[in-house]
Amino acid sequence: MRTTYLAGVGLGLVAAVAFASATTGPLFARFLLMFVTPLPIALAGLGWGWRAAALAGAAGSTLILVIVSPAVALAFLLTQALPMVLLTYLALLSRPLAEGGAARAGNDDGANAVEWYPAGRLVVWSAVIAGLMAIAMLMLMGGDLEALRRALADFIKTTLENSLPTFKPTNDSVVPQGASPPQYSDAEIAALSEIALSALPAASAMSWMASLLFNLWLAGRITLASGQLGRPWPDLAAITYPVGTPLAFGAMLFATMLTGYAGLAASAFAGGLSVAYLLLGLAILHFTTRGRPWRPFALWALYLSVPLTQFVTLIVIAMLGLAETILHLRARSVAPPASPPHHPDT
Repeated sequence: MRTTYLAGVGLGLVAAVAFASATTGPLFARFLLMFVTPLPIALAGLGWGWRAAALAGAAGSTLILVIVSPAVALAFLLTQALPMVLLTYLALLSRPLAEGGAARAGNDDGANAVEWYPAGRLVVWSAVIAGLMAIAMLMLMGGDLEALRRALADFIKTTLENSLPTFKPTNDSVVPQGASPPQYSDAEIAALSEIALSALPAASAMSWMASLLFNLWLAGRITLASGQLGRPWPDLAAITYPVGTPLAFGAMLFATMLTGYAGLAASAFAGGLSVAYLLLGLAILHFTTRGRPWRPFALWALYLSVPLTQFVTLIVIAMLGLAETILHLRARSVAPPASPPHHPDT
């Protein structure tokens, strides 16, 4: 118990320092620190249980409250601590199975067979959480759509003014007559802000979901290597989603045509679910290529093609994930050997 307390408090303080440091410095460094902030909380949760994750969130929030402000502490609690506490709690959920379910649980001892919370459901929960966080961010930026448009327009205008080149004459330089940095009209700024507004919910949800799942996966690998992981490593290539997930995804895509916050909220959830189906498509490719001698070359070629095709490949893979609902591609393939427990196939 003492180890749990020490791990929770210590890792929570690390997360708080990373979160507070993300408010200063170069933009890339700030993004990187914000992206990995949930990692210490995930380590606490997967290694010592969800109570350690909750203690880490509380310790981190308290430190930020003392050294920064109540508003920043609340932001840390809602965007970093609570989502990871929930995900680690779900990841460690299990229930006993009867003897008939022993094989499905991967345990030869029917009396002690345990079914763990499915990894696919964790992905769907991550999509829901990311959508909610994206909506909350939009509401904080502006109480209504007009306020949100003005906030985005001000941000775009400031960014353009700071990034466009300016002419600074020196003693040895000659400035062309009439030369000045490019100027954007109010109408052009408004058009840019409208484009940003339509793309922001989905992009924000995708970013949040990527952070949650990456840190959960990395924490799992670290705790697995150290022998501290509180559950067996799941077969990620065999993940499945709840039956109603495709219907929910279709409904969110249709609802993006709505006006106002309803359409923006639907866009946020659609963005998160699109990442979920991208991951499902990758799982299908990893599953169906098991045992093939050309597998490493095919997977490397796949991942290297993503930047070369300007992410068209990712769209195709997400569509493959959607097709799994109807075609059951993994069930049609020759059954591959199970992934070794200590060398998980991701």
